[in-house]
Amino acid sequence: MDEALAQRLLALLERVEPWLPPAAEGVDWERDVAALWERHALGGRLVPVPPRDALALDDLLGIERQKRALVDNTRAFLRGHPANHALLWGARGSGKSSLVRALLNGLADEGLRLVQVDRHDLAGLPALVNQLRHQPHRFVVYCDDLSFEGHDDAYKALKSVLDGTLTGPPENVLLYATSNRRHLLPESLADNDATRLVGDELHHGDAVEEKISLSDRFGLWLAFHPFSQDAYLEACRHWTRRLGEMDDWDEQARAEALRYATLRGGRSGRVAWQFACQWIGLRRL
Repeated sequence: MDEALAQRLLALLERVEPWLPPAAEGVDWERDVAALWERHALGGRLVPVPPRDALALDDLLGIERQKRALVDNTRAFLRGHPANHALLWGARGSGKSSLVRALLNGLADEGLRLVQVDRHDLAGLPALVNQLRHQPHRFVVYCDDLSFEGHDDAYKALKSVLDGTLTGPPENVLLYATSNRRHLLPESLADNDATRLVGDELHHGDAVEEKISLSDRFGLWLAFHPFSQDAYLEACRHWTRRLGEMDDWDEQARAEALRYATLRGGRSGRVAWQFACQWIGLRRL
């Protein structure tokens, strides 16, 4: 009887084992400065990752005000002072995600630790935050390209962690998010049907209030806009010289940079980086 039961248990384990996640390497926050939160069928886990690159804050041009505000907010947090959750929103390719990466590279030595969460895994955000609550380090939980569709309820977990529970977020955790949408949720014409004018005051309907209430939970809003031509050319000059040599930036490079932006249909830090990669690569050929 015991042998038959053992055989059945072994057979069951063989069928279940492929569904289990591989054994996770533990995160050592004294050594690791960044990790990914991965959701699986049985919950979630932290997976350490090395910094993606050596991008520095000084490499990001055209967003000086945004850099200063986010660095000051993060430094206040690292030193135990009051600080705000931050929403970086605006034009694509304007440096939102790059700023967070550069922030980690610049402030890791001051104690900053970063945990990235995919927006599809936000349902596990309360469990993650509770796990970080008892750590001695200070964490920025980061969600890139955050947005929700009208039928998506994952934003409720984010609202709860930001400011909607009795306990609130722990004092050693801040949430930073980037998005192309100011209010994170899609805004339709029908949402304004219930808006009414009372005297001189505009009163939004419930649908609008619900959408605004999410972004309102971020105390620091940083707007990113398309680059002016001068800011774009300055970024092109910086990356061309950074990837190549000083004399790689000349009048021909300037003219090609303008042509490249016209073909791409916009000017941004990302377009400047892509131009520099193409320009230096072709010249070296």
